[in-house]
Amino acid sequence: MERYQNLTDEELLNRYQTEQDTDCLGQLLQRYTLMLLAVSMKYLRKEELARDAVQQVFLKVIPELEKYKVTYFKSWIYQIAKNHCLIQLREQKKWGTPQPADQLPLEGNAAVDQEYWNEKEQSLNHLSEALTTLPEGQRECVTLFYLQKMSYRQVSEKTGMAVATVKSHIQNGKRNLRIALMPKKTSEGHGR
Repeated sequence: MERYQNLTDEELLNRYQTEQDTDCLGQLLQRYTLMLLAVSMKYLRKEELARDAVQQVFLKVIPELEKYKVTYFKSWIYQIAKNHCLIQLREQKKWGTPQPADQLPLEGNAAVDQEYWNEKEQSLNHLSEALTTLPEGQRECVTLFYLQKMSYRQVSEKTGMAVATVKSHIQNGKRNLRIALMPKKTSEGHGR
């Protein structure tokens, strides 16, 4: 997928739609995995549910792309994720699924609660941006290991890299993400 790294969303989408090149779709989904996780966390407020939602969105993308002509992939997939989460929330209400106490809104503190989720979403957006700065191998290994919860061996099998290379990419990727995120935290701290 490294050869697709420099292509724009529009180029990747066009190549997927005209040539059915699934690597192009994979590259697009990888670019926006963290954004989808942030959107899902914003609505569902529980990591496990958010991760499941991201996987469900991935499954919806292919049939949806066959039905519609998509021009702006990022905003389109954002809307798919948002709609999926809203449907999940409606289903919970419909069937009376009780929310754990840590998910219930804080009465009288709605502004504090909203600020918390806004900051959480902003942090995930910064992380998503920082992830795009990593070299392809590091980005792929970090995404598979941390977001898709694969083991070193599973990442190795999926990427074709040796386990030692996977471990190295993950370690270096974590370090590079930390470095990439430092200026954002520093600049935000001075802006307040």
